[in-house]
Amino acid sequence: MNAPRQCPALLIAAPASGQGKTTVTAGLARLHRRQGKRVRVFKCGPDFLDPMVLAHASSNPVYQLDLWMVGEAQSRRLLWEAAGEADLILIEGVMGLFDGTPSAADLARHFGIPILAVVDGSAMAQTFGALAHGLASYQPDLPFAGVLANRVGSSRHGDILRDCLPDHIGWFGALPRSEAVSLPSRHLGLVQAQELTDLDARLDAGADALETSADCKLPEPVSFAPPCAVELSPLLQGVRIGVACDASFAFVYQANLDLLQALGAELRFFSPLSSAQLPVVDSLYLPGGYPELHLRALAGNRAMGEAIRAHHVAGKPILAECGGMLYLFDRLTDQTGARGTMLGLLPGEAQMQKRLTALALQEVELPEGRLRGHTFHHSSLDSSLQPVARGECPNYKRTAEAVYRQGRLTASYIHFYLPSNPVAAAALFKP
Repeated sequence: MNAPRQCPALLIAAPASGQGKTTVTAGLARLHRRQGKRVRVFKCGPDFLDPMVLAHASSNPVYQLDLWMVGEAQSRRLLWEAAGEADLILIEGVMGLFDGTPSAADLARHFGIPILAVVDGSAMAQTFGALAHGLASYQPDLPFAGVLANRVGSSRHGDILRDCLPDHIGWFGALPRSEAVSLPSRHLGLVQAQELTDLDARLDAGADALETSADCKLPEPVSFAPPCAVELSPLLQGVRIGVACDASFAFVYQANLDLLQALGAELRFFSPLSSAQLPVVDSLYLPGGYPELHLRALAGNRAMGEAIRAHHVAGKPILAECGGMLYLFDRLTDQTGARGTMLGLLPGEAQMQKRLTALALQEVELPEGRLRGHTFHHSSLDSSLQPVARGECPNYKRTAEAVYRQGRLTASYIHFYLPSNPVAAAALFKP
């Protein structure tokens, strides 16, 4: 029988989005990794961009943790497995510490993981202490470890923030207000890690600042209970799945890829931007990403377009999520008004918007079974297609994303978390 495992762990949270959680988490991961420690990092809630940076900082894949989308059992399994191989586990929170249901605070409390709160101290002095006290005491039995000040103006400013803290709240140091440390962003969040040529320099600058501002010793170990045994049938044994993977299509959960392989599938990666043809595959997976940033290249790769159309005409499965779905409509227009001709497998066109048009967890009942996931996009869609199903939000938001079905093609704005129903996931890809 499996036994509990212990490993030092921290959940890095904040009072709101935009406080610098990713910068601090990545800096801590880089600091401890270059000291020779094995670091595993997780992201609380649905996200694709932050994990790219965190994976680069830690040199390990990053998985999502969430009590609803991922589920308690799978979250427990992921933490227990990481505790068996790591010297430190870091979890980046989502939004503000108490925001959402379930929240980052719920996750920390459920697994007993101490919280490090990152607070933007750039426009604060003694009020920093009041905010820290409020975060620590707002909910009972919260495993609150301390705070880290971000974007401080000077070492003296950092000292003022440290000295105003109540005695029961720990001080984890400060990061300076510096372009060398910060991570650039665009409309969907951070710029993709693969696009940042100076990412290592930024990570090292953050690690240096953390190392000089506080005692960065490992936190106390957390005990992680063993998971229940789970057996997967080889439902996709011998199935070859082509996975789009490039600067246009990179928003995919690592857990999705792991599941498909665990079900027996062979993954073959290709680039709709630069590949001249599809690999020999039985099914296609077109994840989300930034097709709107690459309209000319996608429209110009006619050979790839013809190959995907032929795959569809042959009745072979395709799963397209968000940006992958937009690639399959007739046209896509970016925020500047530039329009690109897409593949035309789905009637209609999409228009990028300057504001967020949807952000919500989603659960949808498909003919193959019920799947969970999330939606997050800045585009609107004009199509005559009638959905085969619509998502439901567990937090009572009105968002109800459509799922479209054309033959063996399934498309939606929803980014599906495939481990939420392995049988349904297998059915979407099974020839």
